[in-house]
Amino acid sequence: MSLSIVISVPLQTLTLLDSGKTVETFSVSTARAGVGERNGSGQTPRGEHIIRAKIGAQAPLNAVFRGRRWTGEIYSQALADVHPERDWILTRILWLSGTQKGFNRGGDVDTMRRYIYLHGTPDSEPMGEPLSHGCIRMRNQDIIRLFDRVGPGTPVLING
Repeated sequence: MSLSIVISVPLQTLTLLDSGKTVETFSVSTARAGVGERNGSGQTPRGEHIIRAKIGAQAPLNAVFRGRRWTGEIYSQALADVHPERDWILTRILWLSGTQKGFNRGGDVDTMRRYIYLHGTPDSEPMGEPLSHGCIRMRNQDIIRLFDRVGPGTPVLING
C-alpha cells in the first residue's frame, strides 16, 4: 500500500490515492486569498508536501483546537455565537510540511511554520469554494476518515 494525497485548488477536491489509483475523493475548502507560499499571505501553499504530524486521534467529533491543543470545548452554534472571531479548527489536524526548499520549505515560505493543516470545520461551512485562511478545510466526518488512513510522511501534492 502506497498512499498519497492530491489536492486540486481549482476543483476544491482532495483525492486519496493508493499506488496512483483513486481510493476516495472529498470536497474541500482552500484559501479565500488563493494560492501562494509567503508567510502572512493567507493563501494555500502549492507543491509537494508531507504530513508531518497527526493531532487529535482520540478527540471527540467537533472537538475545538487552538494552538494544536484540544481546548476541552465541543463546537456548537451557541459556542460560535460567543466567539464569532474564531477560525474554527475542529476534530482532527494533519499538519503539513513543504518538501521543496525555497518554494514551500524554509525562510519566508515554510508551510509548517505557517501552520498549514488539513482540518475539520463547522458543518455549516460550505465545501467546494475557497473560504479558509490558508488551510485545507474538510467536513468533520471526512477528516476522520482521512486521518485514520494516512500517517506521518504521507506525500501531499497541492495543485494550484
